[in-house]
Order: sequence, then C-alpha cells, then structure tokens
Amino acid sequence: MWCVPAIDREYVERMEDVLRLYARPHNPAAPVVCLDERPVQLHDSARDGAPARPGACARLDYEYVRRGTANVFCIVEPKTGTRLTHGSKNRKGPAFAKAMRRVARRYPLANRIHMVVDNLNTHFEKSLTDAFGQSEGRALWRRFKFHYTPKHASWLNAAEMEAGLVSRECLGKRRIGTLPLLKTEVRAWTHRADRAQRTIKWKFTVNDARRIFRYDGIATLGSEH
Repeated sequence: MWCVPAIDREYVERMEDVLRLYARPHNPAAPVVCLDERPVQLHDSARDGAPARPGACARLDYEYVRRGTANVFCIVEPKTGTRLTHGSKNRKGPAFAKAMRRVARRYPLANRIHMVVDNLNTHFEKSLTDAFGQSEGRALWRRFKFHYTPKHASWLNAAEMEAGLVSRECLGKRRIGTLPLLKTEVRAWTHRADRAQRTIKWKFTVNDARRIFRYDGIATLGSEH
C-alpha cells in the first residue's frame, strides 16, 4: 500500500510517463526494463549448527557474525518475465554501469531500451563514462531512455516487486555470509525465474492515478479551484 503524496506538476509528469510506458504493448525493439537495488546484510553463523538426522530437524544457533553488506540489482522486463537480477559488491556507479552493460547485451537488437529507475545519484550518464570512458560510456548511455520515478514514489517501479520476490523466495531467512555465495544463490534463482518467464502484470493506470490522487490532468494542477 502506498501513501498519497502532495501532488505537484513534476510528480504527475513522471508518474504518468511511467504509467503510460507500462501500458504500451510489448515491443522487442523497445523493451521496458525496470531496475532497483536491494541492500543485503551478510551474516554467518558464529558456530556450527547440527545437521538434520532421522527424527530431528537441522538446528542453527541464534548467534551470528556480521560479514558486511552487499547488493542485489533487481532487473526485470515486466511484460516478458525476462530477468537479469544479480548480486554485486555494492550499488556504486561502477556496479551500476556494469549492470547497464549487462542489460544492453541482453537486448542486442533493440533500437532503444526503456529503463525505469528511481532517483539514486548513480543512475546517470556519469556512472557509465567514469566506468568505461567517454566514448564507450556515451555509446552505452544512448542505448537507453531513462524514465525516473517521482521522488518518494518508488512504488511506481515494478522492480520493487522483483526485490520482494528475491527477498521471499531466494534469500528468505537463511544466513548468507559471503558475496560469492550471494551471487551463486541469486544467479540460481534468476535462472529459474527467467526460464519460467514469470511476468509482472501491472494494473495501475493513468486513469486510476487521476481518480485516486484527485486531479484531472497536468494542465489543471496550477488551478486554485
């Protein structure tokens, strides 16, 4: 459930841009892909537990050791269920640039890839040019058209649903203590979900937004009546 924000012109323009994008029919030449980052706490057991045996479940001691943090890039094309979700050391600019290169390679024949992202300060051209140089970074940036969700409206990003699936189905309550293990587990989950082509059916429309947020259109926002 989302909170109704104070509506302004920029909020509406960005919201309706994303909603119209979701309403488009699938076009392989212009796929719509969503990306969100999910921070992960790496935890290891402080001591060995007891494995399962006949008549007894596996046991895990409550005490754990912190092993730092990591990140999962949640990347999904909602209409086809195509996924590129993967683990990374962090969500900094170089990691984001590598994620964008991974997306571009997945859609080699697309004329333009529409990316839905939030307003994190790494989601801009500079991350790509810093990582790959001016020529390659700009060429990669031109493969995309970025659609930014409004501030405080990350619920408009379908990749948040992907993040929820990763949390429930992949990570769960298990302790993952190392980055290689995180990458392995996320890679296995992504492979299964990608093969199953589990789509995300987005139902919230521009008309729904205008009804719920009680505005008639962008042109009416400046009215005092």
